[in-house]
Amino acid sequence: MVQNSLSHSYIKLDEEWGAHNYHPLPVVIAEAEGAWVTDVDGNRYLDFLSGYSALNFGHRHPALIAAAHEQLDRLTLTSRAFHNDQFGAFCRELAELTGTEMVLTMNTGAEAVESAIKVARKWAYEVKGVAFDSAEIIVAAGNFHGRTTTIVSFSDDPVAHDNYGPFTPGFITVPYGDAQAIRDAIGPNTAAVLMESIQGESGVIVPPEGFFAEVRGICNDNNVLLVADEIQSGLARTGKLFALDHDNVRADLYTLGKALGGGIIPVSAVVGRADVLGVLKPGQHGSTFGGYPVACAVGRAVVELLQTGEFQERSEELGKHLHSRLDGLIGHGVAAVRGRGLWAGVDIDPAAKTGREVSMALRDRGVLCKETHERTLRIAPPLVITREEIDSAIDSLVEALDA
Repeated sequence: MVQNSLSHSYIKLDEEWGAHNYHPLPVVIAEAEGAWVTDVDGNRYLDFLSGYSALNFGHRHPALIAAAHEQLDRLTLTSRAFHNDQFGAFCRELAELTGTEMVLTMNTGAEAVESAIKVARKWAYEVKGVAFDSAEIIVAAGNFHGRTTTIVSFSDDPVAHDNYGPFTPGFITVPYGDAQAIRDAIGPNTAAVLMESIQGESGVIVPPEGFFAEVRGICNDNNVLLVADEIQSGLARTGKLFALDHDNVRADLYTLGKALGGGIIPVSAVVGRADVLGVLKPGQHGSTFGGYPVACAVGRAVVELLQTGEFQERSEELGKHLHSRLDGLIGHGVAAVRGRGLWAGVDIDPAAKTGREVSMALRDRGVLCKETHERTLRIAPPLVITREEIDSAIDSLVEALDA
């Protein structure tokens, strides 16, 4: 791919005026449709990342764009000081889709997690009877739930955590996938267990079979809430609506985001039991833009796409093919492959290249992917991708590993 002075000028502008809190690949995207993006120099790339699962339905899905346009032409914002004609319908439709009873609308995934933490603590004090200011939430090592101060308080990633203290107390960390560690950590002040159904930022770490079923039982036995973070793993990414559905387990609360906004605007939510979310009363929690009309209109269109089951089926079937191709690379520059559906963590052999080197080599071959934690590629193509496009991308990965 040819990168000319136009790309360089945009990158220079970013670096001169933008805070340097990201290390993006040197490509400047100007247009996109479906699974493909085009940079300012006219080069086309296959998107193999989907905005970390925010673009599950591809770039500019016609139904989602139409919903956004229609709402933009009518009403954009009321704040929650007034009702709007999209909010209630969105909440009902999302609850029906997810098999839950109540919806708390927010904007970003981190806001949804923060909200779930607040709700779990409030429930612990007002319903369970935990002593004031002593509620504890059990979390997993290697977690990533966002970057707010409370959330990084229980992160063990030094890049995300260090030098942001003092931190919020009340979190107990246990190894991910270790049910006995959760059982041992639970005490009379435990409000909730908060975990990703599949750990994304850590490299698409899938828990052991039966883990969440055991955790569900532990929570039931101890009157503790199970809060599942499905912000990356949910909404068809793994071949089912929720990644937790693979284990036939139901959480008390789910946090949703990313794909809920269709890759158009930030939309997030906490969905779950009415007796838990019902602890919130007027004035106790909120957001000016949470549940605003455009968000609800786009969110309703996303729900309508998911109701068909088409994207869950595509992820499941194409995911089998993706993982079959990736598994064939183990021992040929790849050390390990993990994941479910159209989501994979690919560990690059330490004797081969770094994740960044492979990402750059893929970019040069017209495929956009991104490394995490030095030697892992996180692969998450849009669910509209075709089998042939997957094959083309994996062929490019083979070349990138050999380059």
